[in-house]
Parts: sequence; structure tokens; C-alpha cells
Amino acid sequence: MSFSGKYQLESQENFEPFMKAVGLSDEIIQKIKDLKSTSEIEENGDTFKVTFTTGANAIVSNFTIGQEAELLSPTGEKVKGVVQREGNKLKTTLKNIVSVTELVDANTLVSTLTLGNIVHKTTSKRM
Repeated sequence: MSFSGKYQLESQENFEPFMKAVGLSDEIIQKIKDLKSTSEIEENGDTFKVTFTTGANAIVSNFTIGQEAELLSPTGEKVKGVVQREGNKLKTTLKNIVSVTELVDANTLVSTLTLGNIVHKTTSKRM
């Protein structure tokens, strides 16, 4: 299945504990916790462009599977990482955060960010 498409956030788990663990202030967390986000993924072979939009802010990441790229962490910090593909999953580690994005069916994208024992999970639906 292709990841290409636009997805709307449907639900999330452990947002606040995870964002606190990565260092965001309570003030910032309260401002962004209820904002709906969209993800637009353009897949062309092993090359990806991902645009993540929350409110008025858009973050764009470009990467090629298996090659080091400059990616953005959940705090917006630029970090180097290598994205690997395993079937319908994209996996990477940014600093000490393990990120797995899975296309569980043709219309559902599940992303899991793990930092130590804190797991933040989002489920998005194709628009």
C-alpha cells in the first residue's frame, strides 16, 4: 500500500505525558493539545515528503528510505535520522525517541512515539 495521501488526526493517547517528557512547557502543551492536525504524505519510490500541519504551523520533512536525512523531532528541533521501511511501517530513531508510522489499512495511519516507558500514539484517517 502507498502512504501517499492526506490524513486527519482522529485520536491520540498520552499526549501530555509524552510532551512533558520531551521538554515542552505546560503552557505550550495546553496551547496545542486540542489542535487538530493533518499529515500529507507524498511517496515517490523510496523518496518521501511529509507535511505535518497543526493550526497555522506546517513542518515539512523530506527523506529517502535508508539514507540519513535532517528530520524534525516532536519539539521542532532538527536532528539527523535514517528512516527504514518494513512493509507498511516507517521506523526511525530521533535522539532517544523511537518513531513508528504504520499504514494499518488503506485509510488508517497509526503513529507511535516511544521515549523510555512513555508511548504517545496517534490515529489518523485518510481524507
